[in-house]
Amino acid sequence: MISDTNAVLFRIFFFLCLFSLAAAQQPYVGKSTTDCSVSDNSTSVLGYSCNGLNKTCLSYVTFRSKPPFSTVSSISSLFSVDSSLVSSLNNAATTSTSFPSGQQVIIPVTCSCSGSYSQANLNYTIQQNDSYFFIANDTLQGLSTCQALEKQNNVSSQSLFPGMRIVVPIRCACPTAKQVNEDGVNYLMSYTVVFGDTVDIISQRFGVETNKTLIANQMSFENAGVFPYTTILIPLENPPSQVNSLTPPPPPPPAQSVSPPLKSKKTWVYVLAGVLGGALVLSVIAAAIFCLVKRKPKTQEETRNFDSFTAKKPPKSDQDQESEFDPLDGLSGMVVDTLKVYKFNELRSATSDFTSSSSIGGSGYIGKINGDGAMIKKIEGNASEEINLLSKLNHFNIIRLSGFCFHEGDWYLVYEHASNGSLSDWIHSKSLLSSTQRLQIALDIATGLNYLHNFADPPYVHRDLNSGNVFLDYEFRAKIGNLGLAKSTGEGEGYVLTRHVEGTRGYLAPEYLEHGLVSTKLDVYAFGVLLSEIVTGKDVSELKKEIEEGDAMEELLVRGRFLPEGLVSFVVRLVDDCLKRDHLDRPSMDEIVLSLSKILTASKSWESSY
Repeated sequence: MISDTNAVLFRIFFFLCLFSLAAAQQPYVGKSTTDCSVSDNSTSVLGYSCNGLNKTCLSYVTFRSKPPFSTVSSISSLFSVDSSLVSSLNNAATTSTSFPSGQQVIIPVTCSCSGSYSQANLNYTIQQNDSYFFIANDTLQGLSTCQALEKQNNVSSQSLFPGMRIVVPIRCACPTAKQVNEDGVNYLMSYTVVFGDTVDIISQRFGVETNKTLIANQMSFENAGVFPYTTILIPLENPPSQVNSLTPPPPPPPAQSVSPPLKSKKTWVYVLAGVLGGALVLSVIAAAIFCLVKRKPKTQEETRNFDSFTAKKPPKSDQDQESEFDPLDGLSGMVVDTLKVYKFNELRSATSDFTSSSSIGGSGYIGKINGDGAMIKKIEGNASEEINLLSKLNHFNIIRLSGFCFHEGDWYLVYEHASNGSLSDWIHSKSLLSSTQRLQIALDIATGLNYLHNFADPPYVHRDLNSGNVFLDYEFRAKIGNLGLAKSTGEGEGYVLTRHVEGTRGYLAPEYLEHGLVSTKLDVYAFGVLLSEIVTGKDVSELKKEIEEGDAMEELLVRGRFLPEGLVSFVVRLVDDCLKRDHLDRPSMDEIVLSLSKILTASKSWESSY
């Protein structure tokens, strides 16, 4: 009888263990990072899986101060985060404040899905004697792995050289539906483990129950060992506070030895069976309630504010709305938390009062804020949708929004500075860009569009891709900007119809001009036009005129001598595919990225042979 009962108990216990693991967030990486040849992601060496409720979220990471990253400004620069946010979160007096060596610094990051993995992407310049292992475990203290770095950049560690720019995937994750809806978890923090840390100590430091941290990392009390230079996820209801994380709490006093009253084995079995049976029933009931709640239809207002990290304000009357206008009302909580709200005087000072000397055409300006270059765009009307969109995007090839300002009815958006200006200033001159540089720029643009189409949440169509809306950084790497006309088409190969056809003449697809059809293939068509500009060195109007006069694209490419003759036919075929009249016949952006990658590799081989 007892053995049968034990067998039942074992099955119940095993079921509960499986239930707990199924609800877990991510597997702990463990010692897998010490061997860069390990690429099995069962231990998350390639990155945390994209299994969050939202594909983009506000997250946090910890970093310990050490030269040359020991000041607010240097750490902020390393992580591409606004320095005022870092100083505020870590109780630093100014952005020039220096932290003592080894002090923990909490950094906010925008975590997004990139393919199958959840990460925040940083740009990093290779230093002398750098390797992927050194960058992951020394420079970034375990916030990345050598495996993830090699997969992200598709270049071996042996091929790195000083001055080379790479993308570093920072380990981060968004809470799962269970964590948000059942456990009240709003943030996951990637904590870097140091010597002497245990899961219990780390959890107490941030006021989190140890078992919740274990579950979030697919760990158990029996297997709770953590290792330096690795990350574990800390589930948080509220943003982390530096005050309660600087020093670990004192260890609890040793428990007094108390002899438990003796019970018979049979009684113990009945008690354990009752406890586990009750837990099983409660789990089933909780799962049923969760399913019922999840199936409850959302109202339009609930859906619109789903990504908000702040409490909703009660609805105002029409009279109140006319008398009180708060420009932040249209922005999600994540925007307010991650972007800096600039004072108008800061922007006026940065641009010498918006004089013509700082103008870059239209409503754009170049300026310096706290010594760093910035692009500032003035927008009349409501820019909240564009700000909400840009705050969710996290990709090297999409221009980054760092903050905004609202002044006397106008919005001012502050972007990262692309020091070489717009692509249109460079591609129409024969002597300025090599064939490899032109193809790299084209690949950068395609990669950015592929991110917008397939990895943004929800997917977006740019709708106004042209040479003036692509910017080049100091290494002539391309970044897509001006997403003011971007429109969501829903998941997959969705499309929407619009009566308001907007964009730049010469780049607009036939189905958009004639029927107002918006899909990702609209950007593919515009990319085909832009690619033909890049590889011929001619602007849209000139290209159209020459083609109408009977010149073939292949003839224009050979005549322009921007590409090796052996690659001309491949590029012409790609341009022709992008410009197909029927949008269903055009390739997807991931197919274009693959084709351009092969063409670029061939171009580099051709250049190296001369």
